[in-house]
Amino acid sequence: MKKLTVLSASAVLSMVLFSNSFAQSTATQSVTLAVNTVYKIATSGNPGPLTITDATAGVDALTSVSDNSTTYSITQNFGNTVKITAYMDAVLAAGYSLELNLASTKGTSVGATDISNATSGSAVDVVTSIQRGADAGQAIGYTFSATASAGTMASTTRTITLTLTN
Repeated sequence: MKKLTVLSASAVLSMVLFSNSFAQSTATQSVTLAVNTVYKIATSGNPGPLTITDATAGVDALTSVSDNSTTYSITQNFGNTVKITAYMDAVLAAGYSLELNLASTKGTSVGATDISNATSGSAVDVVTSIQRGADAGQAIGYTFSATASAGTMASTTRTITLTLTN
């Protein structure tokens, strides 16, 4: 005599689900990651015109003018030895002086620095020892001065280049 076992539909479904819960399939991938050196510097725009219009009688030094209306921001991940240098596209004649002062919370500001004779071959440091990270919205200050003995200067434009470098 043969014994016939009848399984209910729910029992069969339970066995199928139970056996399927042990079935697995996997895949793997290799992902290569890297972070390159990043040097970024940007300014908020251009300062206003620096026009000397006053002096004290009997004094050769005319009354200097300043502008502190612009800012710069940097991001760098290179190291603790980066700096910002500055230079102009052409030197100023004797008797005229342009000073640049950059604030910094990530580095050491050199303070007011005469850039009157700084060109691409003789850029001057304006911020040193800049730490890794970002420094945003830092003040840029310009002071233009002249002597009466230098004479007048027609309106002229100079391009100032700020370079983030190690």
